[in-house]
Amino acid sequence: MLGASLTIVYVVWADVSSPKLVGFLTGLIILMKPIKKIAGLHVTFKNASVSVDRVAEALTMQPDILEPAKPAPKASFDRALSFRGVSFAYGDAPVLHHLDLKIPKGTRLGIIGESGSGKSTLINLLMRFYDPVSGSVELDGTNLRDLATADLRRLMALVSQEIAIFDMTVAENIALGRQDATRAEIEEAARRADAHAFITALPQAYDTRVGESGATLSGGQRQRIAIARALVRHSPILLLDEATAALDSKSEAEVQAALDHLSGDYTIIAVAHRLSSLRNFDRILVMEAGRIAEEGTFAELMARGGRFAAMAARQGLAA
Repeated sequence: MLGASLTIVYVVWADVSSPKLVGFLTGLIILMKPIKKIAGLHVTFKNASVSVDRVAEALTMQPDILEPAKPAPKASFDRALSFRGVSFAYGDAPVLHHLDLKIPKGTRLGIIGESGSGKSTLINLLMRFYDPVSGSVELDGTNLRDLATADLRRLMALVSQEIAIFDMTVAENIALGRQDATRAEIEEAARRADAHAFITALPQAYDTRVGESGATLSGGQRQRIAIARALVRHSPILLLDEATAALDSKSEAEVQAALDHLSGDYTIIAVAHRLSSLRNFDRILVMEAGRIAEEGTFAELMARGGRFAAMAARQGLAA
């Protein structure tokens, strides 16, 4: 377009002979490539400038979770986890409303509710991925904001629906929970996760490579390895966020058996979709619109005939 325009201008304004026109066009052709390169460099520099600005912005951003100036010392979980008047919102969308909840040590607490009811937010607040908008989340009476996040998270182990199993041995996958775990500790964690029997039946037992994303294992086996990885941390609080949602009923039963075998040394907080996975839990919360709508054991909630019983009926469960 530029070349054609210049040619027209040259022909109209200049006293043009054929040799001059040929010379002009030749020069124009020679110049076009460098001109295009210069134009391209301008775009490149402009894009690079935007990228540099973004990097600079990222480097100067303040983290949402701030470490306390003087962290309170905390190396154990002794009494209870508490939510005191906790409200939370994602942006302008409120999720929790003035929630009060106490979870004594050793409790098996199940949390259910429709999507968006706030159940997974409770897990996120306990792990301190977020801080409440108001109120406090406390461990043995200490506000989580006053604890170093590393100290807090050492006391917790999280197993989610989306687990990461890597193309390495079973033992190496379990040891990702704690890099300095001994072989004896790895095997003990597998036993407690009800995984030892199937692991020892593999071609090379704990030294068997499991393939990318654990391709050689079933869903239940992968999830039990994830639980073993959590248990090898020796964290007293086990958080399960929809850990069995993607499993078939057989695999879910295998994972549930593993959880049932854990002693009262663990405080288990499980967000679940399938109510059957919470049948043996000490206490179940039914979340609705950021509030606790119902609370009780599986049998109590079924007998009450409320929201829980209605959800159970939809899932084909009986008392």
